[in-house]
Amino acid sequence: MKRAAALLIVCLSGGGAIAAPALALPGLGADSHRSVVDVNTAPWRILGRVQTSLGGRCTGFAVAPTVMLTAAHCLWLPATRHYIQPEDVYVLMGYAMGQYRLHAQVTRFVIAPGYDPTNEGGTASEDRATLVLDRPVVLSGDLVPYGSAPMGAAAMLVGYPQDRPEVPYGDISCQINGLALNGLIHHDCSATRGDSGGPLFVRQPDGQWGIVGIDVLATEGRGGFAAPLPH
Repeated sequence: MKRAAALLIVCLSGGGAIAAPALALPGLGADSHRSVVDVNTAPWRILGRVQTSLGGRCTGFAVAPTVMLTAAHCLWLPATRHYIQPEDVYVLMGYAMGQYRLHAQVTRFVIAPGYDPTNEGGTASEDRATLVLDRPVVLSGDLVPYGSAPMGAAAMLVGYPQDRPEVPYGDISCQINGLALNGLIHHDCSATRGDSGGPLFVRQPDGQWGIVGIDVLATEGRGGFAAPLPH
């Protein structure tokens, strides 16, 4: 766990098989409000569950037919102090209750320059990994454009959290609180471990949804921080 700006923040990678009680998880708080979404409808068709052969679990989202983004810390192995091998990472698109639309293998991944897994709190604004897949997982028309994140804008954040890993589950009624000095986007969306790598959606001035960041850190109460998207 890391402390920054007087807030307790924790890395949001997936945990073990035993789910902790909801209120014990960071990023939720007593006023958490989450629901299941339909991953076969827009804008959620880009969502996938990122899994590893070692049992790790995070969330990711497509930014091109054969490219996804997730949090870099999801691919780091503290025990060996190395990143997992690409062949040990795969994606389940549209996963819900053991069913999914498509399985894709990661062929290679690129960690954002500047991210240091041994200094998560200090380099969280660069906590991004680009996954290259062995097949297309979405159509071009399914993709959601990047957007801006003004303070107070309506937001949504859905993933595969530790306490509900079998369904796409999250907060579809939250907002942007502002930007931290290190570039992280502060939101009040209910999100916790396992949601890491999920897309932070923000309502744009034209009324459409845009993606502004990748969920990477949780606060002690409801909310957390997202790493900005690559330029």
